[in-house]
Amino acid sequence: MTQDFLYIDPGTGSMLFSLLMALATTAVFVGRELFIKLKFIISGGRAKKADSRRIPFVIYSDHKRYWNVFKPICDEAERRGLDITYYTQSPDDPVLSEPYKHIKAEFIGEGNKGFVRMNFLKADVVLATTPGLSVYQWKRSRYVKCYVHILHSIDSPVRYHTFGLFDFDVLLLAGDHQEKYVRLCEKAQNTPRKELAITGLTYMDSILERKQALPPVHNDVPLVLLAPTWGKSGLLSLYGGELIDSILSTGSNVVIRPHPQSMTAEPKLIEDLKKKYEEDGRVSWNFDNDNTDILNRADIMVSDISGVVFDFAFVFDKPFLYTHADYDPLPYDASWIDEPLWSFSVLPELGREITREDFPRLKEIIDEAMHSSVRAERRAQIRDEAWHFRGCSGKATLDYIVSKLEELHSTTPEDS
Repeated sequence: MTQDFLYIDPGTGSMLFSLLMALATTAVFVGRELFIKLKFIISGGRAKKADSRRIPFVIYSDHKRYWNVFKPICDEAERRGLDITYYTQSPDDPVLSEPYKHIKAEFIGEGNKGFVRMNFLKADVVLATTPGLSVYQWKRSRYVKCYVHILHSIDSPVRYHTFGLFDFDVLLLAGDHQEKYVRLCEKAQNTPRKELAITGLTYMDSILERKQALPPVHNDVPLVLLAPTWGKSGLLSLYGGELIDSILSTGSNVVIRPHPQSMTAEPKLIEDLKKKYEEDGRVSWNFDNDNTDILNRADIMVSDISGVVFDFAFVFDKPFLYTHADYDPLPYDASWIDEPLWSFSVLPELGREITREDFPRLKEIIDEAMHSSVRAERRAQIRDEAWHFRGCSGKATLDYIVSKLEELHSTTPEDS
């Protein structure tokens, strides 16, 4: 009976361990702060400036997958000779192996260890693409003057979880269409108006740079890329082999690139499809970390609500078809506003929706999409409206950060 009473299930035990680690790490930082204050008192205030160790500009990345967001900024800073401190929570983040002279990159620990480091940070400006500041473990440090969020999507910012952007001071946007949704959400939630600046989309610039280094591809047989989202609303779950067979019947080759989460959430679906087509040379699979090469090789994409359709349309200037997928806005900021999401409003202009009833005539639909000058012109128009500073967003972003630093230094004391 004593053993039963003392038993802690693995989930609870893991949570308690995480909590204890966070408390222990916090205690270290709090102790350090008390020590600094004690030195300040003993020295009559002379130690304050020396011990503050305030960093002018910090880039914070919670995962290495966001390197494509920050690389154009770091490259531009290196070109200018501007120093940046880069904190990452991935021990194998690509920034750690870059031969920069002016970017000081540091792995600050995974999970709570890294969050505690950020929660006691002393800096003028922190730039991050991680939402949820002060909502989850990452809290706002009272020693940071300005938190700036840079988007990693061309879609509406209201697709973040509720209040995901609430505690940021500044939002850096790709275009005017995003500003509209931010203001609608602030009004609905009755939250303060943030400073907004349009600086382009660095992650898309990263793809553009890699694409420009690749040779053009000319396929003798059309190559169709299936790039679905995961889950029961994704096209593989809804249509599976039925859609693949329909595409093959058009005489096209097919490359299937599942969403990374599919390998965890729906492995049986993927394995069943791989087995079904393992002897068919017209079907191949792509699991590359970087999708630039396969986007460059494909002639047309078939997707659903995956954001990769915008990379394909705007960076590679290629057509896509899409299937309807349910979207539940309830957990997101989108649930606070009545306006349809930008992505849903422009999809019919950028691509062509298909249903099961369209499968018998897919060849006609694919041919029309690949050769439509009207759709090509509309793609270019929407791209120019939504993606400002194309190819130079790193410069535009750094220009803004430098101006913000100058503003902060002119309006606040150095030791504040």
